[in-house]
Amino acid sequence: MWFRGVAPRMPTSDEAPSGRVDPMVVSGTHFVSGASLCPPFPSGLQRAVFGMGCFWGAEKRFWPLSGVYTTAVGYSGGLTPNPTYREVCEGLTGHAEVVLVVFNPEKITYDELLAQFWEGHDPTQGMRQGNDVGTQYRSVVYCNDGQQLAAAGRAKEAYGQALGESGYGAITTEVAAAHDFYYAEDYHQQYLAKNPSGYCGLGGTGVTCPVGLTV
Repeated sequence: MWFRGVAPRMPTSDEAPSGRVDPMVVSGTHFVSGASLCPPFPSGLQRAVFGMGCFWGAEKRFWPLSGVYTTAVGYSGGLTPNPTYREVCEGLTGHAEVVLVVFNPEKITYDELLAQFWEGHDPTQGMRQGNDVGTQYRSVVYCNDGQQLAAAGRAKEAYGQALGESGYGAITTEVAAAHDFYYAEDYHQQYLAKNPSGYCGLGGTGVTCPVGLTV
C-alpha cells in the first residue's frame, strides 16, 4: 500500500477487500472487569468510539476509569465489513484501530472521556502514532449523536489552541458521525492485561486538555 518515504493513503473501494458477512467471534466477557463485551448493554449506558494509534494501549487508558462499564477494541471508519487484523494492517480496508467505550454518563461525562483521548496521544501526527505508521493508526473520534459531535468539535478546537501555544502543529484528528464498529479478534481484547509486558507505543504531548477533567 505504501513504501518507505511515501505517506500512507486511504484506499479506494476497488482496492478494499470484500470482507465477510459474519462478525468476529469474541469471548463476550471483559478480561479485566468481567463485564459483557457485546450488546445488549444495561439501559442508561452510552457508547463512545476513539482511535488514537495502536488499540492495545488506547483501550488500557479507558478500562480502569470509574463509570466505564466495558471497553472493546475493533475497527471502524473503513470500507471492508468484518475485516481481519491482517487485512487492516495491509492498509487496504480504510479502517482505523479504535476502542469502543461503554460508559455511565451519571458517573463519567463524555467530556472526561474526550480529555483522556486528547491527552493520551499526539493528535497532530496524521496517518501515524509514534513509530506506528499507517492509515489504521490515524486519530479519530466517531460520534454516536449530535451532542457527542458538538462536544468533540469544541474539544478539538480548544485542545488545538492549547497545542499551538505549546509549539505543536495543527490537529489532524477526524471528528465524524459514527461508522459501523467491527470487533477485533479475541486475542486483541484487553491485550495488555493478558500480556503485561506487551508493546504500547502511545505517548501524549504533555499538554492538558482544557475541556473536561483530567481523570
